[in-house]
Amino acid sequence: MKIYLVSSVLSLFILSCGQKNKIEKAIAEMPVEIKVERFDKIFFETQPEDLNKVKKEYPFFFPAGNEDAVWLNKMQDPLWQELYGEVQKKYANFDPVQSQFVGLFKHIKYYFPETKTPKVITVISEMDYNNKVIYADSLVIVSLEMYLGKEHKFYQFPEYIKQNFEQRQIMPDVVSSFFKFKTAPNQNKSLLSNMIYAGKELYLKDKLLPDYGDADKMGYTAEQIKWCQENESYMWRYFIEKELLYSDDQKLIPRFINMAPFSKFYLEIDNESPGRVGAWVGWQIVRSYMENNKVSLQQLLNTNVKEIFEKSKYKPKK
Repeated sequence: MKIYLVSSVLSLFILSCGQKNKIEKAIAEMPVEIKVERFDKIFFETQPEDLNKVKKEYPFFFPAGNEDAVWLNKMQDPLWQELYGEVQKKYANFDPVQSQFVGLFKHIKYYFPETKTPKVITVISEMDYNNKVIYADSLVIVSLEMYLGKEHKFYQFPEYIKQNFEQRQIMPDVVSSFFKFKTAPNQNKSLLSNMIYAGKELYLKDKLLPDYGDADKMGYTAEQIKWCQENESYMWRYFIEKELLYSDDQKLIPRFINMAPFSKFYLEIDNESPGRVGAWVGWQIVRSYMENNKVSLQQLLNTNVKEIFEKSKYKPKK
């Protein structure tokens, strides 16, 4: 009986790997070209007398109500110029990132054929870590000043925030913005709903970024991923025993879903836990749902929380 069981599991594993390789081969053969425009270079290397030319070509970067003096001061300000210099040191050659964009959008076009191939525009913005990347149908705007490396001297942020200011995080951030573009905001206020909504986003990264590890998808360190894996059963039991899953107490969202230095169980383990553990558990629920149901990515995004949870057959690993 044991031999038969092992043989069956091995056969399923081989079939799964074969199917995955077949999909990745089809994705690799998809014709996708990504055009990159370095607006950061254009803006900071433009002569003041040519500002109007830039404004005409990129009107969406120059909102009404700001006089030209605002932009001219920014162009010539020593601190902005220094930041521009640091970005150019890091991204003088953007080809490796452009190649990653091509790979990502091959995957996106495979799973979402109706998606337009966007133009990528790089900018230097206001160090808004909540909007490092903006996906907008035909455009992807990337704020390069947010990807200089977590130890860069310009970053005066807590460690849990700046740990994702790495080049490796550009593609996961693109997928996060793509997810928000493709899905309606979550209207259900329960903790479980927010967990599964975050889990959908992370599962999208599983499919669109197959070469990335869980730490990069989650924005964690390897140690933080390990902590979640080792404490999965404990966290799930805590959520159930405290009757938190169906609670719509909005204090639970910053405690377990939002980016934070740690999650708030209000126990000693808080000092060891990473933030967003609720999102990580939601990810495992969605993974379990997709393993146990024949559902497309698009269908997953449109499926409600109740159905995902009930059909997931989720059991935390002990």
